[in-house]
Amino acid sequence: MRIGIDLGGTKIEGIALDDAGGTLARRRVATPRFDYDGTVEAIAALALSLEQEAGLRGTVGVGMPGAISPASGLVKNANSTWLIGRPLDRDLSARLERPVRLANDANCFALSEAVDGAAAGARVVFGVIVGTGTGGGVVVERRVLTGPNAIAGEWGHNPLPWPRPGEWPGPACYCGKTGCVESFLSGPGLARDYREATGQAIEAPEIARRAETGEAPALAALERYEDRMARALAVVLNILDPDAVVLGGGMSRVQRLYRNLPRLWQEWAFSDRVDTRLAPPVHGDSSGVRGAAWLWGPGEL
Repeated sequence: MRIGIDLGGTKIEGIALDDAGGTLARRRVATPRFDYDGTVEAIAALALSLEQEAGLRGTVGVGMPGAISPASGLVKNANSTWLIGRPLDRDLSARLERPVRLANDANCFALSEAVDGAAAGARVVFGVIVGTGTGGGVVVERRVLTGPNAIAGEWGHNPLPWPRPGEWPGPACYCGKTGCVESFLSGPGLARDYREATGQAIEAPEIARRAETGEAPALAALERYEDRMARALAVVLNILDPDAVVLGGGMSRVQRLYRNLPRLWQEWAFSDRVDTRLAPPVHGDSSGVRGAAWLWGPGEL
């Protein structure tokens, strides 16, 4: 049995999977915000309760914001700031009396969709999160590629490529730089673009809804968004050449992206033809917790 935990800023979700990916138990609890010790205890208690419900002992994988720094062994880059600088993997392993694997939540999303989701059977998968922020994860032969700096797949903090007039130096990003892909392709990035063009402050889902009704400013904003995403993903194609790209997060629900992006990224990819498949997620909001469970591969139970 594999247990997956999705550690979010407001909730912690847990799932127990059998060898075939079937759900044996599932629960969620509130995250003890700004309480590190409480967060460790909540994760451990959730894992133990899933074991009790399923009647089996399992491996434990945790999807988290940020990553464990290979340099320090401590959490870095987490928007749940009370985790930063803490040895979360070691503390959870001690509390649960077994090894615990941790991975960035975008990596867990990519792994879930690579194992039994939209990219099942694909050798190299790039998973994209486009929601409140913008992240990514790389999976090769059903294993997460982390890298020596634990930043593999962090495409959101590269500059938007081939900038058009007015796009450079670009908006300020929370990372301290300007013009990052995230500042353009996150949901708030789309909202900012629409607001600058119209003076109206509405959120990304409403922009997508208005575009479906034919509103010209909303359509123009989504066309700019698609053009920018095509350029950003073309860089991923040029470097990684994945078999499949799977979109996740709130913007993944915009169906026109799957029609238009494969046509648009062809202009920017360094190839006469692009056979990479673009797909929406199969598991949706469940991909993070399922991917955390799959951090333990076949033969490791």
